[in-house]
Amino acid sequence: MEKFLHALVTFIFFLLQFSSRCCASKDETYSRPPTRNIIFTPHHRLQSAAQQVHVSLVGRDHMRVTWITDDKHAPSIVEYGKQPGTYSAKVTGNHTSYRYFFYSSGKIHHVKIGPLEPGTVYYYRCGGSGPELSFKTPPATFPLEFVVIGDLGQTEWTNSTLAHASSRDYDVFLLPGDLSYADTNQPLWDSFGRLVEPHASRRPWMVTEGNHEIEIFPIIQPRGFKAYNARWLMPYEESNSSSNLYYSFNVAGAHVIMLGSYTDSDEGSDQYRWLEADLSSIDREKTPWLIVLLHAPWYNTNNAHQGEGESMRKAMEELLYKARVDAVFAGHVHAYERFTRIYDNKVDPCGPMYITIGDGGNREGLALTFKSPASPLSLYREASFGHGRLRMVDETRAQWSWHRNNDSNSFSADEVWLDSLSTSAACWEIEDDEKEPPKSIADDEL
Repeated sequence: MEKFLHALVTFIFFLLQFSSRCCASKDETYSRPPTRNIIFTPHHRLQSAAQQVHVSLVGRDHMRVTWITDDKHAPSIVEYGKQPGTYSAKVTGNHTSYRYFFYSSGKIHHVKIGPLEPGTVYYYRCGGSGPELSFKTPPATFPLEFVVIGDLGQTEWTNSTLAHASSRDYDVFLLPGDLSYADTNQPLWDSFGRLVEPHASRRPWMVTEGNHEIEIFPIIQPRGFKAYNARWLMPYEESNSSSNLYYSFNVAGAHVIMLGSYTDSDEGSDQYRWLEADLSSIDREKTPWLIVLLHAPWYNTNNAHQGEGESMRKAMEELLYKARVDAVFAGHVHAYERFTRIYDNKVDPCGPMYITIGDGGNREGLALTFKSPASPLSLYREASFGHGRLRMVDETRAQWSWHRNNDSNSFSADEVWLDSLSTSAACWEIEDDEKEPPKSIADDEL
């Protein structure tokens, strides 16, 4: 059956594969790689065994362990402790499942464990049996390192990207939308969960939704995000959100906001009101770093997906600007692009730095063409697969780097240091008139 599903999935998506053309970058000796084959990861475990295990942050000192079993009677239990094979705690959680046309999911288990100590390795077992796994909790203080990868998918390039990201330690994985590229083909959700388990079971994965998670089918499946919400439960309730599509969390000295590009965002919407309240609750002395992730970029000089984030930008950009957000990460466009600090299409030293990181390795290939001439707001852009790393050294300084997948190697192609806006006295002046007017950039240059 697994071989049949593998062949079926490969056939369905075969026509979506294409060879990428070469595209010049700042490294003139580098040839742009073509797309690679889809990987279907089969299931070889017992029906009662945990599969697709991933962990996520829940509150200040808890983690959620999520997994799936084919056995609908398997218990939702996690045993854990600080020593291998010795479990000093045992927690029972809850479970869910869903149907999508003729597909019926396995039993999806969600167990919240803790309180946990920061910067500590815990060994755990799901369901009272099966293999022992381990994860490390994030630190309580700086330094703190995030890996950021968008539009991940499940191809040979995905495997390469994840291997490069895991070749160096990090604390939290951030994914701004487009996870499995299942696109209503539900067995691909299971395949994706098995593919990422070696990584997602070891470090917390915090995700937000993209367009490939919507999975609406008129009349029969009119409500979106059915599989995503069931499988990738995030701490939305803990951050006073009413939807799994947008939420926030704290880790060490950073406040991270995950916004939803595919739910209402206009002024007066639930998401807008939640964001306004969430931003007003942040203590920048305790959490000096403030970053935001969403799927459809607000600033984009690639020819792909032009203007798709514009309505959300017009509604919410001022909120982020007044809160002095340090950086905004987006996906959707299958390329890498780093902008300067911006507010309302202008260079502004008190605005966020915008970065597009939708180059995880998905089946659709790269967005190869950028608008010409380049906008002065865009400081680096390249159509290559890769991953990003944000290392917050302390309360004031952070290093951002983007690592291109250079065949079997990872090459650091772009790097910049940034200062937290929480420490900028000029950006917190009460009288905005005292600031030098920002430089104007014509809208058609974006």
